[in-house]
Amino acid sequence: MQNAQPETLTLDRIDTPVGQVLLVTDREGAVRALDFSDYEPRMMRLLGRHAPDAELVPGRAPEAVRRAVEAYFAGDARALDGLTVKTGGTDFQRSVWAALRAIPAGETRTYGQLAAAIGSPRAVRAAGLANGQNPIAVIVPCHRVIGANGTLTGYAGGLERKKWLLAHEASAI
Repeated sequence: MQNAQPETLTLDRIDTPVGQVLLVTDREGAVRALDFSDYEPRMMRLLGRHAPDAELVPGRAPEAVRRAVEAYFAGDARALDGLTVKTGGTDFQRSVWAALRAIPAGETRTYGQLAAAIGSPRAVRAAGLANGQNPIAVIVPCHRVIGANGTLTGYAGGLERKKWLLAHEASAI
């Protein structure tokens, strides 16, 4: 058996109103990771779990992906909906991430509602943990999950960004 070549992923950097984002795409244009540049170590750690043998090279993401990210931050809250994402993760994590993508822009869900959406209403903590392990911020909108009492709970990109993203989406709808 021949040794497979390591996968090459492209790391692009895009300026947004709430800081630079790091956008990682594969050869087919699927988004593999997205995070804010001040959380680059976290993104690299998560990416290492999802694509452990990948080689990361600086470059430009495909124009359609780049334009969608730019359009989202410019006010089109639904611009990211059609992007293809690809992650590793367990079946449970991937089901949580799919449920996150089903939350419409401008809306929020509680962790309990997220767990119920994947058919595991008692797995609230596990859904929360999966939410926190999401390697593709904003596109897989973990910022749309709030506490049971309606408060903003932790967000890997920081609570100020979470507030901004939710307000941005609400005003764009």
